Amino acid sequence: MEAVAENITATEKAQQKVLELMQHANIDASYFLRVSVVGGGCSGLSYKLDFDNELKPDDQIFEMNDVKLVTDIKSLLYLINTELDYSDGLNGKGFFFKNPNASRTCGCGESFAV
Repeated sequence: MEAVAENITATEKAQQKVLELMQHANIDASYFLRVSVVGGGCSGLSYKLDFDNELKPDDQIFEMNDVKLVTDIKSLLYLINTELDYSDGLNGKGFFFKNPNASRTCGCGESFAV
């Protein structure tokens, strides 16, 4: 039986947008994008994105090209094999998550349940 990777990824478009936002805010390369799951939202759990530059002891690090995604171990349990994407289309603009662990999501795409 083949082991399944437990990671978080970002599409090329999401990576480009993260780098663009960092550059626009004059944030240097020592920062990373912290991805976490917090209680709340219409489905029970919500995604949270922040720029951060302090690693915590239980942080898990996922690097793609020049972008580093970091999450704590508790959030990783909800985010295994999730992909961060970015849309700039007419139907909505912003980051969104493709989370295979979510049993339901809300209309805004920022809240989910497992």
